[in-house]
Amino acid sequence: MKIVANNSNRPLAEAVAETLGQKLTKATVRRFADMEVFVEIHENIRGEDVFVVQSTSFPANDHLMELLITLDALRRASARRVTAVIPYFGYARQDRKSGSRTPISAKLVANLIVEAGANRVLTMDLHAAQIQGFFDIPVDNLYAAPLFARHIQETYAGRSLMIVSPDVGGVVRARAIASRLGTDLAIIDKRREHAGVSEVMNVIGDVSGRDCILVDDIVDSGGTLVNAAKALISRGAKSASVYVTHGVLSGQAVARIEDSPIEMLTMTDSIQATEAVKRARNIRQIPIAPLIAEAMDRINKEKSVSELFD
Repeated sequence: MKIVANNSNRPLAEAVAETLGQKLTKATVRRFADMEVFVEIHENIRGEDVFVVQSTSFPANDHLMELLITLDALRRASARRVTAVIPYFGYARQDRKSGSRTPISAKLVANLIVEAGANRVLTMDLHAAQIQGFFDIPVDNLYAAPLFARHIQETYAGRSLMIVSPDVGGVVRARAIASRLGTDLAIIDKRREHAGVSEVMNVIGDVSGRDCILVDDIVDSGGTLVNAAKALISRGAKSASVYVTHGVLSGQAVARIEDSPIEMLTMTDSIQATEAVKRARNIRQIPIAPLIAEAMDRINKEKSVSELFD
């Protein structure tokens, strides 16, 4: 096995390599003066099983190009198999035509990754499960639900918990965690007027006196989760906390969450934390390196990945 790290989340790549008892493959990923991406692999990888660790997070286009050019370099260097390890798959929210004459960018990005030379993809909590079908190669989609369930049990033991989905589309994700914990489930009914702006309409379920935990896959501007937390508190909830897989946290999201009634926002380190995130009083990260490493080891040894979630 060889592990190549691009620049989007090098600490995660290093943690994965350490967990597997490996060293990162020596490689250069840099920019020319006009910001063109240049990649060079400094070790022999002919016939090797190579894993490229790269989240396509902000700046999404730069990190996507790094991944594509690295895949091409590895293919041309005669790697036996190349797996694109993409903990956070950017463009996943553009998984369908949202209006007339709009693209399906997730499909376009999938095509680019396949054409660049990936033989398989390892990712985590895709925004929409059908994105797996956009690839013409095998895709392993890992789930944060077991990780979150264990963390919630350890952190909130003895409290009257209720798992809450911030919208109807996230019910399956929230129900998976509620089932593992044996707790009740509530749903936020919301109406989205424009992208990034949501208005909470109703709370389905009795949250009075309960410690509510909102579960989602992505937090971007933070507006939806802040509005949901306010709605829960106004309806008698004792507290409102949040668990999300991917902390995009663009713009003023961190400040918005710090000023909100959210007790704690817990997210994975699929996206490298900014300084603002590290300083925030009510935001924390939990590591996914052990899960990613175990999945990579199973792929390398041709073992089942789905058994991780049985």
